[in-house]
Amino acid sequence: MAHTPGKSTSGKVPAAKKRLRIGLGIMLTLLLVVGGKLFMVQGLDVGGMAEAAFNKRLTATTLPAERGRIIDANGTVLANSVLRYNIVVDQVQNGEKDSFRRYNRATEEVDTISRDQGIVELASALGMEPPKLKELLTGDKKYFIVARDVKPELEARIIELGIPGVGSEGISKRVYPNGSVAGGVVGFLKDGTTGQAGIEQTQDELLRGTAGKRVFEIGADGLRIPIATDELTPAVDGTDVKLTLNSDIQYFAQQAIQSQVNKLSAEWGVIIVMDIKTGNLIALADTNAPDPNNPGGVEAKDRGVRAVTAAYEPGSVEKMMTAAAAIEEGKSSPLDKFTIPPSLVIDGQQFTDSFEHGTEERTLAGILGWSMNTGTVMVGSRLSKEQRYDWLRRFGIGEAPEIGLPSEATGILATPDKWDDRQQYTVLFGQGVSQSTLQTVRAYQSIANGGVMLQPRLIDSYIKPDGTEEKVPAKEPRTVVSKETAQQVRDILESAVTEGQIKDAAIDGYRVGAKTGTSEAPREDGLPGFDGYTASMVGMAPMDDPRFIVEVVLQRPKGSIYGITNGPVFRSVMSQVLRTYNVAPSTGTPVRLPQFVK
Repeated sequence: MAHTPGKSTSGKVPAAKKRLRIGLGIMLTLLLVVGGKLFMVQGLDVGGMAEAAFNKRLTATTLPAERGRIIDANGTVLANSVLRYNIVVDQVQNGEKDSFRRYNRATEEVDTISRDQGIVELASALGMEPPKLKELLTGDKKYFIVARDVKPELEARIIELGIPGVGSEGISKRVYPNGSVAGGVVGFLKDGTTGQAGIEQTQDELLRGTAGKRVFEIGADGLRIPIATDELTPAVDGTDVKLTLNSDIQYFAQQAIQSQVNKLSAEWGVIIVMDIKTGNLIALADTNAPDPNNPGGVEAKDRGVRAVTAAYEPGSVEKMMTAAAAIEEGKSSPLDKFTIPPSLVIDGQQFTDSFEHGTEERTLAGILGWSMNTGTVMVGSRLSKEQRYDWLRRFGIGEAPEIGLPSEATGILATPDKWDDRQQYTVLFGQGVSQSTLQTVRAYQSIANGGVMLQPRLIDSYIKPDGTEEKVPAKEPRTVVSKETAQQVRDILESAVTEGQIKDAAIDGYRVGAKTGTSEAPREDGLPGFDGYTASMVGMAPMDDPRFIVEVVLQRPKGSIYGITNGPVFRSVMSQVLRTYNVAPSTGTPVRLPQFVK
């Protein structure tokens, strides 16, 4: 059969073309779908997949702020922080591969390092045996501390090793170079981070600063990507706190009171030294003071500052306030005459003195110089009950000093309507009222300072990380008594040393004024009654221009209370203070007010 050119003899060719067209169409469709998907992912990223992948690569580390220092008035460091690191590992990531890549800064290339070689290098840096370190790096824990308290230079070496899963966390380690010197005042940290007592607690927010942060990218192999994101938010270090304390005087006072407590087997003792002209506290000394490096080395009751936290009946040191009130109100004068019986009965209440005597003619100066309860009641009864209360309040009794320490005692001063027939008189000589040692010192400071009470100061200033120093303002001074009254009371206090019973407070070359106090200490078990005594002495010098106040207090010393004196301790500490501050010896004539009326 003849073949006609140009005309198909079979239907197979069109079918093949059809299949080819279908295949090409399917391929184009698939390419279109894949291309569209890539466009959506890479171009539009509607689902945020690229961002999610980026975020997954980001790693953030905290940069701890350096806690501010606590320093004394002369810049001596009482508390300081050093930066340390914990070396941590993600055991899962570290054990995933037998080798890892590490960027070599010298060659600017990426080297391949075996896991075992990395362990040998890390063990060498940490001073550990490789098998032991390998055991620590192996496991299923995402967070495990390999080494603690590592210094910054060693931490930098370890991070440079670039071992997968091995990193660091910064910690701030607190150190207290002077140990127990002002240990209760300085305080300590809980868990190494939060102030637990003293200045560390009350100034915690300023001291701690603000932590920083570093954000960078980590690849799937656990290595940091060298040229990728690296964002740094620097830490802001804490503020330094400068105290008014003189650490040398603080040490001397702590040694002196500890020796006195040990000698007399007392429960505790405190010494306060205050600068009269400024209200600055030079020393707040406690026995059994804690070492903030090891606060658990003493009992919890010894970790505070009893000079401001312990309130007790002050005893006869309160008689100064009674005398000042009577003089200021025009009810008496230093040489006013009083006929004092062996015992005094008033409103059905009987009062006696610590020594036996007949009926005597005493001056007001003699009443305080010999610390007579009977005479004090006679003087104070010239004031109404409301006046007695008001004057104690004026002298700061019942008002916490607020110097920046935890748990400052307010003390107890009941209102006159709560006083019974006896208490209305006992408050005149320091019984039926309680106060802290610092409250007593503050009252005496006002007399020493011409009748003007200054706010006691412990925190002198704040020093910011850039070195800027900001003084801490004190409360406005307040006038308690006139200059004339203050001078007359100072004459009475000086005469108590020159003519009265407190001759052991005298210091060669300096005029001194002082007052002693003795009171019964309440039972520790909370039951009614008393157990032992509280013995104190507070004094000022030099009396021709008073500069410093020192008070010494002993709680429950053993032995006869009549044989106990804090005079030698007072004299020793005051002498040291006068020498340290180069206070010139007195030049005026000591005051010697007569104690008896002849």
